[in-house]
Amino acid sequence: MPATRLKIFISSVQKELAEERRAVKNFITHDPLLSRFISDVFLFEDIPAKDRKPDDIYLGEVEQYDIYLAIFANKYGWKNKDGKSPTELEFEHATKTHRERLIFVKGNDDKAREPDMAKLVRKAGRQVTRRRFSDTPGLIREVYASLVESLENRGGIRSTPFDDSVCNGATLRDIENAAVKAFVETAETEGRLRLKGSRAPKTVLRNFNLLRDGRPTNAAMLLFGKNPRRFFNNAQVHCFHFHGTQKRKPIASQQPYEGRLLEVIDQAVEFVLGKIDRRVGTRETSTQAPVEFEIPRPAITEAIVNAVAHRNYRNNGFAQVIVFADRVEVWNPGELPPGLTPELLRKPHGPIPRNPLIAEPLFRVKYVEKAGTGTTDMIADCRKAGLPEPDFEQRGPYFVVTLWRDWLTAKVLDEIGLNDRQMKAVTHVKIHGRITNKDYRELTETIIRTASRDLENLVIKGVMRKIGVTGRNVHYVLVRKQDIKRTNRT
Repeated sequence: MPATRLKIFISSVQKELAEERRAVKNFITHDPLLSRFISDVFLFEDIPAKDRKPDDIYLGEVEQYDIYLAIFANKYGWKNKDGKSPTELEFEHATKTHRERLIFVKGNDDKAREPDMAKLVRKAGRQVTRRRFSDTPGLIREVYASLVESLENRGGIRSTPFDDSVCNGATLRDIENAAVKAFVETAETEGRLRLKGSRAPKTVLRNFNLLRDGRPTNAAMLLFGKNPRRFFNNAQVHCFHFHGTQKRKPIASQQPYEGRLLEVIDQAVEFVLGKIDRRVGTRETSTQAPVEFEIPRPAITEAIVNAVAHRNYRNNGFAQVIVFADRVEVWNPGELPPGLTPELLRKPHGPIPRNPLIAEPLFRVKYVEKAGTGTTDMIADCRKAGLPEPDFEQRGPYFVVTLWRDWLTAKVLDEIGLNDRQMKAVTHVKIHGRITNKDYRELTETIIRTASRDLENLVIKGVMRKIGVTGRNVHYVLVRKQDIKRTNRT
């Protein structure tokens, strides 16, 4: 019996999901494995009627429990004076107090849900993985799988981590010795490795705990294997480029990168840099002209490194890097470790690597840091470049980082209050770089007077800048945030 057993708080609309709530508690408390690790499951209906408090008073209970388990369906439930249900308040409090959150959503038709519940489902989905179910047996299966994974992450159930497991079928002959040698040389050059004794590849791998009983681990093969694809079909990064702002064919270009992780990271970074704008400076301070990319290179590298180093390799999905006209998205199969939320990534936090045996060699060659500053550095780099802060969110089984190419994000445009015609025009300029009055009329099917008024309004609102005075050469381009700052200083 473990020394400390966990407690679970079940949250949902009580009447709508009475059967599911009871079934989950009964299963957890009677399952031979889970009952060894879980001591208490909270259900509101189990409290004697005389001792019950109003529904919105149970926030204090949430932080007394280790795991917040929510079941969402169609009903939103009773609302307090602020228009929020107990279920949403409990979810927010679990997030604020860093409880581990497990979310289970009944059904796939989000349109059938009450608007506030549909909004809550989307809100939760941006932070943690939502697991769908259709009936009570399906819910029980998802709950069991989630709790077993949670116990493994907490060390309650002992299982060998992916990166520390022996690579099935691999031997030292499958290691690329030249790659190990190059790694040592780079790490020493970066000042993060002082190797004493033998430099033989086998010794280096042993020093980094990448061998088990003389056989390569999964981490060893991913980092230094001759052909990692032979052992891991999912260890790839798929890169896509779309000319627009959505995933729509035709795809401008795409490239799957596979091989050793360090090489894959470099190739994916170069793919992005080749698709975004760059500015070449002057040779005032060095013999080489500096190149400045519209998105800072360190931010791009950090996002891709995180997707490779911290992904869940037991998930069959691929890491994806997608370049759009207005942003770059990096998709990582997996989710954040328990207790870490997208909001906490914006603050100083300690490192919690999913694959520490992969992260350690990456640290030695300065691809990652151990201080947990990666995401805050990304934020600082984007701010310095005059860009919005990156977005961090959970989208189903993927954790997604969004790096914006310009300051006119969907949220900003919504706050500015553009009409549908103007929104179309902004998207057009993001793709094509400019728009004329004629382009605007053809795009929005309006008359010249309406087009002129809309375009002038975009100029007044600081979204676009007019180039030229009269004639056919007059056109409009998007205002850069740097231009706004420069205008404000004068």
